[in-house]
Amino acid sequence: MTKQIEFTGVNKHYGAYHALKDIDLSIDKGSFVALVGPSGCGKSTLLRSLAGLEKITAGDISIAGEVVTALPPRKRDVAMVFQSYALYPHMTVEENLTYSLRVHGVAKAERRKAAVEVAATTGLSDLLHRYPRELSGGQRQRVAMSRAIIRNPKAFLFDEPLSNLDAALRVHMRKEIRALHDRLGATSVYVTHDQIEAMTMADHVVVLRAGVIEQQGRPLDLYDKPANKFVAGFIGSPAMNFLPATVVDGGAVTINIGNGPFNLAISAVAPAGAKVLIGIRPEHLILTAPGAGRFDVPIAFTESTGSTTFVTTATIPELMVVETGRRAVANGDRAGLSFADASVHVFDAETERRL
Repeated sequence: MTKQIEFTGVNKHYGAYHALKDIDLSIDKGSFVALVGPSGCGKSTLLRSLAGLEKITAGDISIAGEVVTALPPRKRDVAMVFQSYALYPHMTVEENLTYSLRVHGVAKAERRKAAVEVAATTGLSDLLHRYPRELSGGQRQRVAMSRAIIRNPKAFLFDEPLSNLDAALRVHMRKEIRALHDRLGATSVYVTHDQIEAMTMADHVVVLRAGVIEQQGRPLDLYDKPANKFVAGFIGSPAMNFLPATVVDGGAVTINIGNGPFNLAISAVAPAGAKVLIGIRPEHLILTAPGAGRFDVPIAFTESTGSTTFVTTATIPELMVVETGRRAVANGDRAGLSFADASVHVFDAETERRL
C-alpha cells in the first residue's frame, strides 16, 4: 500500500509545553484515518501541523513522497474542513466553492463547471445561489466539504467538523462524509473527540493522550485488544468497567465486590500477590436472578431507551451494565451478575498496561 502521509519523529513545543512527543505515523493512500483522544491530547495540533498551520519543532512531515515540513500551507496541496465551516458570508454557495479556483486564475466557465459537478456530488445543486445565512448547519457543512473537494487535493483534513450539529444530524453527516470519501477514493484524516465517530467512520484509528500515540489500528482491534487501561476506557461506549483484583497461586485472580470475594480462573501473567485491574465491558455483563450469577450486586440506577437498558450498580467501584431490551429491575433491587471469561481484560494496576 502506498504511503500518502508520513510523520517522522514529529515534536511540537509551545514554550515549555510539549504538545507532540516523537510522533511516528504512516497513512496509506485512500485510507480514512481518525485521530481521537480527550481534549488537549494533541490531535488538532497534529492535524494543523500536517496542514502547515502550525510549525513543528522537530521531525519531518511528508505528503505523497514529498517532504513538506518547510512548505507553507498553500503549497502542501491539502484541503481542510473546519468545525466552524469558515464560509465567506458575503459570497453565494457557488462563489464560496470556486474561490480558490478564482485565486489560482481558473477561467470563469471552468469554475462554473467544477462547481456544478461538485454540487451534484454533495447535494447542493439547488443551493448554488444561496448565501451561508440561508442554509442549515448540515448544508453549510456540505458547502465546506464541497469547497475542499473542488480543489482535488492530495488529502482531506477534517477538524471536528460535526461538533456544531445536533445528534441526529451528526449521525447523518458522518455517513455522508464516509460515503463521499469512498466515492472520491480520497485520503482523509479526521480529528474528533467522539470515539463513536472514530469507530464508525475510520479504517484506522489513532488514539492520542498527552501528545503521545497510545495505540493505533483497526477500530475493532482497539476494541478487542486495548493496549492499556486508557485505550480500554476510551474506546467503547459506555466505558469499560474496571475492578481491582489480586493474583493468587496458579495465576487466577481474586476480586472483592458485591457479596464478597470470588476467584476468576484466568491467567493474569503476573506473580502471586500482584495487583491487577480486571476490565469488563458493560455489554458483556449479564443480569441474572440473585444468587444465579457469579456475584450479587445492589442496583443504584436504571435507564431505559426502550430498546436498551442501562443499569448502574451501587457497588464500589460502581459497574455499568448494558442489556438489550427492557429489564424488570428497579433502584434498590438486588441482582446477580455473570460474564464469560473470554470477555475479561487484565491490566497491571501500576503501569496500566495490558497483561
